[in-house]
Parts: sequence; structure tokens; C-alpha cells
Amino acid sequence: MSDFAHPATICQHEGEARKLLGAVVPPIFQNTLFVHEAWENFESAVGFPVGGPYHYSRVSNPTLEVAERKIAALEGTEDARLFSSGMAAISAGIMGNVRAGSHVVCVDSIYGPTRMFLTEYLAKFGVTTTYVVGENPEDFVRASVPETSLWVLESPTSIVFRLQDLAEVSKRARSRGIATLIDNSYSSPIFQQPHRLGIDLVAHTVSKYLGGHSDVVGGVLCGSNERMAPIRKFEYELLGSAMSPFNAWLVNRSMRTLGLRMRAVQESARRVAEWLASRPEVERVFYVGSPGYPQAELRDRQMGGWGGLVTFEPSTNTREWCKSFTESLRLFQLGVSWGGHESLVVPLEYQAMDWPSPRWLIRLYCGLEAGEDHTADLAQGFDAAVSLR
Repeated sequence: MSDFAHPATICQHEGEARKLLGAVVPPIFQNTLFVHEAWENFESAVGFPVGGPYHYSRVSNPTLEVAERKIAALEGTEDARLFSSGMAAISAGIMGNVRAGSHVVCVDSIYGPTRMFLTEYLAKFGVTTTYVVGENPEDFVRASVPETSLWVLESPTSIVFRLQDLAEVSKRARSRGIATLIDNSYSSPIFQQPHRLGIDLVAHTVSKYLGGHSDVVGGVLCGSNERMAPIRKFEYELLGSAMSPFNAWLVNRSMRTLGLRMRAVQESARRVAEWLASRPEVERVFYVGSPGYPQAELRDRQMGGWGGLVTFEPSTNTREWCKSFTESLRLFQLGVSWGGHESLVVPLEYQAMDWPSPRWLIRLYCGLEAGEDHTADLAQGFDAAVSLR
């Protein structure tokens, strides 16, 4: 349990009670191993994988533990492990809850590489996956079979931002002895804490909001000590998945401004979504914070904010229009990922499970620039693509 209640205070002080040589910023333990003066100390360290004494940084490292304690306290979990990438954390959470012949139920609009891991990689070991829309908790129940061991969630989902009712889904899973795992990267623990709603394991791509400066590739997996213990032993230690100490130090640096950054990008995204809704070039806007969001009641019940992502469907729904529009933008840079200081745009042809055909969509990430510059850039992008309408 944290000594602090408010997220802002947790981000500043959790895990930092010990000031080595009086340093106000925890130092980087950029070393592979830790030596010991006595046999007993060495013997204790080798058998003590968490919280020191330490022996090898593939197993545990004090720099990682500072950031891990902050994230666990924010998510309301007993443990958190920093991984070398978001996919390492998500894959570890999945592998820790399946075996040969297992069955997984997953939301259809999950992050693309997660879907690839489930459908293509785990299929080699006889693990099968069924995809569901997930807006109704009974979607997961109906798709489950006796071999189902895991439900994989992402709320809001990638691209079109659909929600699952986390409390109701977790209740149904637990009554059936099925584990639950969620990718919470969209919200960060500032805006949503799925574990407090009953979800067993919570993953983040640290490269996004938790890192926040587009200079860290990493992931984190959070859960109870009971859930995390076998994952620490096998998927974390044996697969060599630990984040480097320097990257963990960067994460700890970024955590200090997490709440401020989340509120700033949310305000920018709100303004952009509102502006897009008024434009003739836009057929529809996907934004969790919009007044007309179709799952508004659930959103308000389980989320505290909606971050910096906005997706829209252009009225001229062609590859050529999307190419002209995105290449004309100056502030919104054409690139994957999100969560950093810079605004980004991604065009993609997308088809949800319950859509009759694919549609071209434009996903925007609104960074830390001035809000009026976001809309000015989008306006000139629309003007540049006008000949293709």
C-alpha cells in the first residue's frame, strides 16, 4: 500500500523515501550485477527476487523498482514489472495465463500486434482465439468454451474507442475461473484503474503516456502478488524481458508530469473533436469525450478522462484523399504511436467486426502544442485536399 492517496503525490514521491547521498532524484543503477561482502548476504540475494537485496538486473534493479512502485500505487495493484516493450508486457500477461490447447476470448478492435500474437504466434502451440465486439459483457460468456482460460480487453479499444464494462466483465470471468487482462495504455492510470474494477492484470505500453516524451520503448504489467509471481519467474526472468535501468530512470522522470500532460492533451483533443464535428469534410468523429458518445453512461462510470486521441472518418473516403490530407499537415506528423509531446496522424483502412465493409479513417493524436495551432493545421490540410472531394 502507498503512503500517499493522491495520484499527483504518488507520481512525485512513491518509492523515493530513501535519499541516497541526499540525491533528490533517484540515481541510475546502470549495472548488470550486485556484489556482496558475505556468503549469507549473497545467499539471501539470490533467493530474494523483489525489493532487494539485489544480485542481477535481469531479475530486479532498484532503478526499475522506483518507477514500478509508482505505477502499482496508481493502478491499485500489489506489484508491477517494467518490461522492455509494451508487447513484451502484454505477451507475458497472455502467456502466463494460457497453455497448449487453451482458448482466449479477445475484443475485436484490439491493438494490432496483440491480435497478431494471439492469432499467428500462439496458434503454433494450439492456443485458439475468438474475437468479440465486447460492448455487451455477455459477448465474452457466449464466446467461451471449457478450454477458455483468459479474456483479453482493451477499453477504450484502438482506433474506434469502444468500451467494455470492466466491472461486469470481471465479475463474469471470476465466477468461471477465467483470468482477465486489459491493455490500459489509452487511459493511463490517471484516467482509469481497471484493477479496482476487478480486472486481474493491467498492461501499458510505457512508450505512450507513461514515458510521454517519445524517447522510451517499454511496457509494464500490474497485478496482485499471486498473479504476478509465476509471470515474474518465467515470462519476466527466463525470457529476459526486463527494461533497462536507464529507460526506467526516464520513466520515473516522466511520471512526475503524467497528470499535467494527460489533462493538457485531453483539452487539446476535446477542442479538435468539437471542431472536426462541424466540418463538411468529416463524416463522423470517434472521440470518447464527446457529448454524444454512445457509451457515455459507462464512460462516466469507469473513466476519469479521455486523453489525446481522436479518430474521424473523412467524407471523401478514398486512399487518395487521405494521402493528400496527411501529407499536407505540418504540425501533425505522419507516424505511429502516441502519448508524447508531438502531435501525430495515422491514416488506415479499417473494418470493425460489425461493419459491413472497410472504411478509411484518420487517427489524430493531439500533443502538447497550442490548441489553436492544431485546428489551423487541420484546416490547411482540408484545404489542400479539396480538389479530391
